[in-house]
Amino acid sequence: MTESKPEAAPTRGRRQRVQAATTGMAVLNGLARLGGRASLTVLAKHVSENPAKVHRYLISMMEEGLVAQDPVSLQYYLGAGAIQIGLAAMRQADPIRVAEPALVRLRQSLEMTCFIAVMGNKGPTIVRFEEPGLPVTLNVRVGSVLSLLWSATGRVFLAYLEDSRVEKLAREELAQMSSSQKAVLGEEDMVNTLKHEVRSAGMAVVKDTNLAGISAIAVPIFDFSDKVSAVLTVLGATGSFEANAHSHVAQAMRVESSAISAALGHED
Repeated sequence: MTESKPEAAPTRGRRQRVQAATTGMAVLNGLARLGGRASLTVLAKHVSENPAKVHRYLISMMEEGLVAQDPVSLQYYLGAGAIQIGLAAMRQADPIRVAEPALVRLRQSLEMTCFIAVMGNKGPTIVRFEEPGLPVTLNVRVGSVLSLLWSATGRVFLAYLEDSRVEKLAREELAQMSSSQKAVLGEEDMVNTLKHEVRSAGMAVVKDTNLAGISAIAVPIFDFSDKVSAVLTVLGATGSFEANAHSHVAQAMRVESSAISAALGHED
């Protein structure tokens, strides 16, 4: 007597439901990647599915409020339900919380001091700090405000944060510098020169400028709006590591900053 397989149908049903959910998410993500609005033809082509099939999914999503249709253009766009989901995700997108595991990984793998800074009222401000087992003696801690012109962290904010307040702070700092300090930077229009250098490299590197005997590398962390929300920095004794944009330290920081930015909704 042949044994029956009662679980085959339920298993197949679950698999079909999972496939349906996967297709539905692909359609919704496709609509988002197309700017939140698209025609059926364009959307179907984007997700590589038959238009009739995509239409069935769109109808279901419209019933749930995730998608709506413009009565004039007949284009589909993200509905109120999708907006609420997006807002909930945005509220969870805290760069400090998201970046904390990266700080620990960098400290362990590089055995260097690492920190996260955000732009405060007075300038770049350290908000999380990780030190290796044998830390380098520093006079910066959580709460320390860093220079926009001399620190790697500050230069990243200066280069990427489109904010007149940041530019003003940098100009004020520049005005208070001595002639000898200005000579170190070596350019008449040093603010714009620093911006260009950082943007070209995708990071800022300093050696013995902000802190004597200390070199640092800093990289930007972007949020869903492509705005720099924080800066990730590692530092160590000058000569103890390769302080340049092509070193393994710089590469490790690029990987971590890209992952953090992606978790915050940024797309390269």
